[in-house]
Amino acid sequence: MELLAGYAPLQLAAALFAALGSAFVRGLTGFGMAILLVPILALAVAPLDAVLLANFLSVFIGLSEIRRLLRGAERSAWIIIALVAVTTPVGLYLLSTTTPAIARVIIAFVALSAFVAILLPRRGALEHHVATTGGVGVLSGLLTGYAGMPGPPVVPYYVGRDISRETAKASMLLIFTCASACGLASGAVIGVLDPRQALLALLLFPAVLLGNWLGDKASGHIADRSWRICVGVVLGGAAVAALWKAFG
Repeated sequence: MELLAGYAPLQLAAALFAALGSAFVRGLTGFGMAILLVPILALAVAPLDAVLLANFLSVFIGLSEIRRLLRGAERSAWIIIALVAVTTPVGLYLLSTTTPAIARVIIAFVALSAFVAILLPRRGALEHHVATTGGVGVLSGLLTGYAGMPGPPVVPYYVGRDISRETAKASMLLIFTCASACGLASGAVIGVLDPRQALLALLLFPAVLLGNWLGDKASGHIADRSWRICVGVVLGGAAVAALWKAFG
């Protein structure tokens, strides 16, 4: 418990509720945990701590369902994962050299960009071109390191295409799990990983498991069109909240 002495009770409570709510959204939509969790945590703890804490939680929950993700993911996910592994350290290094105030603003605009992208018309084969896939991988890696959010390029890439919901969800979640692992490895390499982050993540993990389970149950009872609407609503709400808190 001494490792958590640096966190105030209000910070811990905010982290708990943010973990539960963001995990519910993850189970419902197949993404959203980092997009919702990082901006909220960044108001209670340093942005770097928020990013690494979100990475720990993403890895924990991803490993708990890794077999399902491996079975359902599209092959393009592995191309994106490889590029994320290369570019994540660059993003994390940039974050470590940025002041917290500027980092919070940039993280807020990252959330906004995902909402704008999801509003674009649904795409077909062109969106699956190798150059597009490569661009998504590079951007996702940079954002994984800088904002703990691999989702803004990845979500429109999969949700905006004519593929099944389960394929989209499995592909996104596999990428997010691997991206978060890259983020933690990069943090260890550059010396910014803190044992307190891992301990706090372990304490929050039961809330993440519960929220994810509830969201996954709810997802099975909604139509595909409604699911895509939920995706847009989640991204829009996260963007507005992040911007308001960043400039408030």
